[in-house]
Amino acid sequence: MCSLIVLRRPTHEHWPVLIAANRDEATSRPWRPPGRHWPERPEVRAGIDEAAGGTWLGINDDGLVAAVLNRRGTLGAQAGKRSRGELVLEALDHADAEAAAGALAHVDPDAYRPFNLIVADPLDAFWIRHAGDGMISAMPLLDGWTMATAGEPNDPTSARTRRYLPLFRRAAVPEPACDARGGDWTDWRLLLASRATESGDPVDAMCIRTDRDYGTVCSSLIALPAEVGAAPLWLFADGPPDTSSFERVD
Repeated sequence: MCSLIVLRRPTHEHWPVLIAANRDEATSRPWRPPGRHWPERPEVRAGIDEAAGGTWLGINDDGLVAAVLNRRGTLGAQAGKRSRGELVLEALDHADAEAAAGALAHVDPDAYRPFNLIVADPLDAFWIRHAGDGMISAMPLLDGWTMATAGEPNDPTSARTRRYLPLFRRAAVPEPACDARGGDWTDWRLLLASRATESGDPVDAMCIRTDRDYGTVCSSLIALPAEVGAAPLWLFADGPPDTSSFERVD
């Protein structure tokens, strides 16, 4: 159950969209950190899932971000279904969030296991929902805070959301900068690395550690710039964020 937190503030002069994301996955599943891994898509930077060839999160050179999250109870591949990681790459073929959402809302729901797909650019953001009911829908994300996990955005039935969404709202908002460290993201880094839960179940934490083949395997902090043509800022932890440092993606 991955986590994605989006703060949309359209009137901000410099950084209208801030994103924090933890990827939770089978720890044995092979992957590589963000890069330009697809020769046929030279405009895309993303981590690559070496098992299926897709990705969980990426950015294109137009400043569009796309991320996919499994719905509850649907971890892993299923015979006869395409990889949900392909959807992120298909979204990043588009120049903006509205075009990506319009295209992805028309994919065949029977071809994929259920998913939440988030697409965002500096002006717009959308949630593409496939809950296993034979339908795919695209809905705009409102200004302010959205936390996506394995259910509905800002889902009050999620123990992780109940605990951590209020903490993100109260935390110091990051101050991104185009320096070596990427600015000050102190509070958000600490939250992404937190293993605290209200239930005692480690899978309800932001940073999951278990004694089985499952946990938080990497983490991202992203800022989208207001200036047209300016490069997004992406900080990436190449491992669990409680033990791995965040480095800028070149």
